[in-house]
Amino acid sequence: MSATAGQAQGERGLAERLGLKPGQVVQEIGWDEDVDDELRDSIEDLTGNELLDEETDDVVDVVLLWWRDGDGDLFDVLSDAMRALADGGQIWLLTPKAGREGHVEPSDIGEDATTAGLSQTSSISAAPDWSGTRLVTPKGRR
Repeated sequence: MSATAGQAQGERGLAERLGLKPGQVVQEIGWDEDVDDELRDSIEDLTGNELLDEETDDVVDVVLLWWRDGDGDLFDVLSDAMRALADGGQIWLLTPKAGREGHVEPSDIGEDATTAGLSQTSSISAAPDWSGTRLVTPKGRR
């Protein structure tokens, strides 16, 4: 395998770890200079779609939410993000890993997600500096 093919597979693997599939529509909220561009590129490569910005009115399959301590009220942003989700959609909440500037305590995520009517289903290391928390609407409420 060539170096570029291996690199492309590795980048694609980042999006696959999030459970994303070709053709899915992904909205990105909270972009800033510190986001992981390799993860963003892998999502666009795998889905075949550009990431939609915060201003879109489209219904989306996945919301990619970059969130840092100090960004405001997580409950409000989660509530707003849910409005764009298709039935069965999911939110990937990406927060800086422990020890990094802007780290968000897992207990804060759990509390705000529950208050917004979301369930936390899994957590992963999404990128070198970012943890990912998958949030979905509970099955009884979909």
